Amino acid sequence: MEGREDDPDPASHDSDVRTLSSVRVHDPMTSPLHESGPGALGGDTASRERDYISRNRAAWDRWAPDQLVAGRRAWAGRELTWGLWDLAESELGLLRYVPRGSDVVELGCGSAAISAWLARAGMRPVAIDISRAQLEIAEDLQRELGPSFPLVHANAEQVPFDRESFDVAISEYGASLWCDPERWLPEANRLLRADGRLIFVASAAFLMACTQPDGSRAGDRLIRDYFGMRAIEFANDDDAVEFHLTHGEWVRALRSSGFTLEELVEVRPPAGAKPRLDFASLEWARRWPSEEIWIARKTA
Repeated sequence: MEGREDDPDPASHDSDVRTLSSVRVHDPMTSPLHESGPGALGGDTASRERDYISRNRAAWDRWAPDQLVAGRRAWAGRELTWGLWDLAESELGLLRYVPRGSDVVELGCGSAAISAWLARAGMRPVAIDISRAQLEIAEDLQRELGPSFPLVHANAEQVPFDRESFDVAISEYGASLWCDPERWLPEANRLLRADGRLIFVASAAFLMACTQPDGSRAGDRLIRDYFGMRAIEFANDDDAVEFHLTHGEWVRALRSSGFTLEELVEVRPPAGAKPRLDFASLEWARRWPSEEIWIARKTA
């Protein structure tokens, strides 16, 4: 894998990110954190930066200190867990789509716990996030718990790697929630090799239709229209913007981005499960889907 060299105007980017010409391949054991030029601003000048990119980046920089405890727990757990309900990999079996030795890109990694578990399982992960504060937490956890792997400061809608650099792309409430599907899905396709897999976890459309305007726990009444949700701003979400599609919209977005849907898991948590965040009660989530896991294959 090599960094991209097609940045149209590196000098136009924020001063806290180095231009692509200065990005070098370091030994991840000694210097795992790299920064990219186009990613941090979505590959355009500051004056043309999309509003949600800067807002979401700022929100996650503010939220980062609160993620340390959860991040350490995920890194140090007994096994890889997924999603809102911390479902064990041994139950979900998502890694059957990720052969040992695969090059994997995690789009919107947060504390990079998934990448850590992938590295332990024999994969070669690269973790991408737009929040430098989040990546600093990931870097601290690498030093504390291991293993080390590349961390890249970039927008998941424009990743500084050449096309066909990876076998698998993964997003667990990263790009799949905070990025525009019309931008991050084509970018995931660009990054993947032929027949590469895309695995992403997102909030269920049904959950969003029942979630309160302030983002608090879903109830048993429809709160907003099912159609036309797309970009949603919650009153308590610190100026951040989330992206939510219906099933039909996801299928069309995947197809138009060169993917074929292979599996859709509508998560029903087991009795006794506890959510990471209070978006839905266990009783609610055992009656209606609270999150979805999409698995698609690059076909074009």
